[in-house]
Amino acid sequence: MPNPYEDERVWEGTTHQQFEDEGTEDVIDNPEEVLQECLEKFKTPDYIMEPGIFGQLKRYFQAGGNPEQVIEQLSINYNAVAQMANLLAEWLILGGVKVTEVQAMVENHLKDMILKTFDPKKADTIFTEEGETPAWLTEMIEHPTWRSLIYRLAEEYPDCLMLNFTIKLISDAGFQGEITSISTAAQQIEVFSRVLKSAIVGFLQSSDDWQNSVTECAKMVCHGAHTYVYSQVIVHILSQEPRGGAIMKRLSQEITRCAQQSGHDVTPITLALTPGESWRSARTALAAMLSRGALNPADISVLFRAYTQSEPPPVHLLRIPHFLELLVDSLFKLGSKLNPEHKSKYMYLLAYAASVCEGITPGRPVKDELKATVQAIEKIHAVCSSSASSSELISELPSLYHCIRFPVVGMGVLVWVECVVTEKSYFKLCTEHCPVHLALLDEVASCHPLLHHRLLKLLVQLFESPQDELEILVQLELKKMLLDRMVNLLSRGCVVPVLQYIKHCWQRGDTDISLIRYFITEVLDAIAPPYTPEFVQLVLPMVENEEITGTMRAEGENDPVSEFIVHCKAHYVVV
Repeated sequence: MPNPYEDERVWEGTTHQQFEDEGTEDVIDNPEEVLQECLEKFKTPDYIMEPGIFGQLKRYFQAGGNPEQVIEQLSINYNAVAQMANLLAEWLILGGVKVTEVQAMVENHLKDMILKTFDPKKADTIFTEEGETPAWLTEMIEHPTWRSLIYRLAEEYPDCLMLNFTIKLISDAGFQGEITSISTAAQQIEVFSRVLKSAIVGFLQSSDDWQNSVTECAKMVCHGAHTYVYSQVIVHILSQEPRGGAIMKRLSQEITRCAQQSGHDVTPITLALTPGESWRSARTALAAMLSRGALNPADISVLFRAYTQSEPPPVHLLRIPHFLELLVDSLFKLGSKLNPEHKSKYMYLLAYAASVCEGITPGRPVKDELKATVQAIEKIHAVCSSSASSSELISELPSLYHCIRFPVVGMGVLVWVECVVTEKSYFKLCTEHCPVHLALLDEVASCHPLLHHRLLKLLVQLFESPQDELEILVQLELKKMLLDRMVNLLSRGCVVPVLQYIKHCWQRGDTDISLIRYFITEVLDAIAPPYTPEFVQLVLPMVENEEITGTMRAEGENDPVSEFIVHCKAHYVVV
């Protein structure tokens, strides 16, 4: 009866073709040199464990080598390092150490040794000697530990052919999501395309954490000029799609912002992807200001003349985020000085960009809201540049609240308040429980959800800023007032980011527990079921904490704390 395992008894690292090839001897030009070269290799420790042992044995015997000599050399130099490691691992397991810990111990030591001794030239010879992808390499990339090693090596040796090929294998195997920050991926368009796709999908699928997704994607895209241009062209094409095009447009803008923050002038690329090539004078003026990162009256006048004529350029030329930021800062930032003769032009261009939309007929934009927007900007600009005191601002509140309803004015007020309240002496000189400037932020939060992220960032900055000149009790009252602003922000829809920040403060242990208790009290007074599972996961651990809510509980279950806990336990799966 034939043995079913006969066909499988092949030495590891060899193929049937190799055995067939052994029958045909190659012509050896210099047998002595080949013998000497082979013997030198056989003298190295544990050479019998090397993948190329069979090829070297074949060369040795073809050159007339002595079998006894090779057996002696391989035996003498066999140290059994790998087998000893396996034996020690088995002893550790028998001694009570967990298998996973032993495996991690061995793998981490191997990683450290490889990182210390890796030679890219020797690694590249793997392909020249074997002529195909080694089986051990394909198996190796299936394990996260070894993939992470490949990523580290690829960063250190970007020119290594073996590592570049392995990165492609990893991408082909579906692990491209792990290599978003690998510079090697940027050298292979096929790999980079997959990585870019994964990054875009991650951005589209993110919800409250979209800012981090955008940042990761932008950093990868901004790796080099070629990756930036390639990615921006793809994102630009996707932004033309009727479904989801606006989201891709936002992604493109965030990528541009990241490149600018890294010190790169990407203005030519931005304008090349912006339609409206026939308006050369307007584009030239815009390009000059964007490249310098500063506005000037001459170029502003060119744009003003272009957008006040009967057939103006398309409005999207003005809606480049960097240009809008420059306009807002010039009109609302403290200390910004504008030539009075040109101030109205700045306001007009900002209002035009914020309120005008293209009409059905090309060159005939819809300007129904332009006049009202200009008037609102003029009113708020006058207040912001007047250096009015808090008491004087109170009389202006009705008109301020009316103007804040315009999104561009809401942004301007936020920029102005940021400059005012971050002055070191602001809270020291403030006498009101809730300063008028921060009350204005409550109205901004109510009217403009898209400004919630920046508003929360400002509140966090104020909450964490040291106020050492104030007494301890005054500092606590100040932080409670800022927590009130966060609760208001939460009530306006910015729920998860606010709760994540407060929970982070509690877990860090650097925030007075009375402040956490105050926040939880205010939140419990403001909420009512039903709740989302994410909300419960964020709030319930803090509500259940005895140190936070112990003094808030009454006998029975009639207090808000107990009612919240009972409701969550009954209706949600708490992890």
